Amino acid sequence: MNKKALILLADGFEEVEAITPIDYLKRAGIAVTTAAISNSVTVKGARAKLHVIADTTLEKLAPGACCFDAIVIPGGMLGAENLAACKRTSTLLQDMTGAGKLICAICASPALVLAPLGLLKNKKFTCYPGMEEKVTGAEWSSDRVVADGNIITSRAAGTAGEFSIAIISALLGEDEAKKTADTVLL
Repeated sequence: MNKKALILLADGFEEVEAITPIDYLKRAGIAVTTAAISNSVTVKGARAKLHVIADTTLEKLAPGACCFDAIVIPGGMLGAENLAACKRTSTLLQDMTGAGKLICAICASPALVLAPLGLLKNKKFTCYPGMEEKVTGAEWSSDRVVADGNIITSRAAGTAGEFSIAIISALLGEDEAKKTADTVLL
């Protein structure tokens, strides 16, 4: 069975934290769909101000979103704040959690997007340094990537490769993850 991943994009997303998972997951043979949380498919990044054209919008996707095996939430402070403020994002994350799907967040997003929804409760997690102070009821780790049950979290742009490989490992197994890591010389 082919695995499918959804990557949400909001204005202010950290480019490396979105583009790396898109690239690595596709290399591993995972079907990746990008969805903008706004009504426009054009989304502006945080650092390089790259404009990325998403495959679709969350509004158009929402009814069938639980057909995905994983959801990836990039960071970037403004991007994470925009994702957290989006009710469709919250509903989708709760639905996917309820369905036992893989929830993956990096940088500020574990603290700003997942924690307020209770998705980190009693879980071990990591995030951008200092953001852990915004999280209660969970165990913070300084590890670069943390997997706990159906939640994978990571620290920042510098860990985006490892984060992506952890997602591949969870979806396809360690052998496929190693193949992808070897291909990109990670």
